[in-house]
Amino acid sequence: MRPQFLSFLIAIALLPRPLPAQEAPATGTVQDDEAQQTSDDPDAVKAGAAKVPLEEIRRYVTVFNAIRQAYVDPVDDHQLMSSAVRGLLFDLDPHSAYLEKADAEQFEEQTRGSYDGVGIELQQLPDGTLRVIAPIDDSPAARAGLRSGDRIVAIDGRGLMRGQSDASAPLRGKAGSKVVVRVVREGVREPFEVTLVRDTIRATSVRGRMLEPGFGYIRIASFQAGTAADFVKQLDALQQGAPLRGLVLDLRSNPGGLLVGAVQIADELLDKGGIVSTRGRASIGDSRFDATPGDRLQGAPMVVLVDAGSASAAEVLAGALHDNHRARVVGSRTFGKGSVQSLLPLDNGDSIKLTTARYYTPSGHSIQARGIEPDVVLHPEGAQRRPAPVSEAVLPGHLAAEDGAAMEGDNAGEVLPGTKPIDAALAELKRLAGVVVAPPAKASK
Repeated sequence: MRPQFLSFLIAIALLPRPLPAQEAPATGTVQDDEAQQTSDDPDAVKAGAAKVPLEEIRRYVTVFNAIRQAYVDPVDDHQLMSSAVRGLLFDLDPHSAYLEKADAEQFEEQTRGSYDGVGIELQQLPDGTLRVIAPIDDSPAARAGLRSGDRIVAIDGRGLMRGQSDASAPLRGKAGSKVVVRVVREGVREPFEVTLVRDTIRATSVRGRMLEPGFGYIRIASFQAGTAADFVKQLDALQQGAPLRGLVLDLRSNPGGLLVGAVQIADELLDKGGIVSTRGRASIGDSRFDATPGDRLQGAPMVVLVDAGSASAAEVLAGALHDNHRARVVGSRTFGKGSVQSLLPLDNGDSIKLTTARYYTPSGHSIQARGIEPDVVLHPEGAQRRPAPVSEAVLPGHLAAEDGAAMEGDNAGEVLPGTKPIDAALAELKRLAGVVVAPPAKASK
């Protein structure tokens, strides 16, 4: 792990935790707040701004007591307070959430690359339903034919509703057990059911092979703890006999994962230049990552293949290679998730997943709600040209693009399945390598 990134993780972990209720400082009176606002002491002004307004606390207590005393059924105080805490995060943005202890552990397990479930990256929508960002390669979800953009509206016959803390929890379970999901798909008139057999997901995040002599191909399905090391092994294996003349790096439908993996892989492919920076309200979350000398491809040309399902860390890697003029980006506009989430543990074992910063590419552009626009645009073979039914810019409550002009609705890319996009990427790679590519033969009449 790079030293500066480790320092960043430690800094996030050391963010001050909220004080327990019994240790919370008094909020003061309205007169005190007014006095602080007009004070010449900047520290006093800061302290006043940090306090929760007294009238807001009064309103909360009024509602809390009204529910305890008058709701049709008794409500446990702990349950009511937990709901209130979740509500603090619910309307922030689609990626901030309250995670109970089991959910937080599951979240960390997925980054390690081994857990029991159906193998799918999901986004919970405000109505409680689940949008498929991308199924993991060779997972039960992928084998059953679930696609990016599908919407799961029921699990085992139970409809998903607004207010559930983690609607995806029923998808997890013992390997070998079955779960039935009801799916709504754009272009299909009626919802349909899909039976999934849970499995132990040991996601192989990196695969590689030779496309043609001298031209390699590496597929990264997600970014986990060992992804960067696996990438280096695959790349070295492809170059065992001789240096590659070029590489296709396939990031299609890669939902992201650990940022450190994307940073490390970019460093392996760049000899110099910036990789990514993050900026948030708290300066402790601001960071910048730069490449160190040494390019494992020795300057051989690269093509990065992306589509509408390429998100987060995948977009960071594509943006780093593109902005440093190290690779051409081929495919479709990416998902547009350009925000950083920090997992902050609470004293009861639960955690909050909080959006704390935005990503910026080396040229200073924000990925948020815009994505990475490819140099060469591809479209699905034999399909009607239409945007994918899901992107960051169409998620309710998403963070706006930096300049507020996030082309809502028409900036979504397309999902590019199959091998034809790989063929197109290889043709572009050969062109970059100076290989004359013969035009496709015309069919005889």
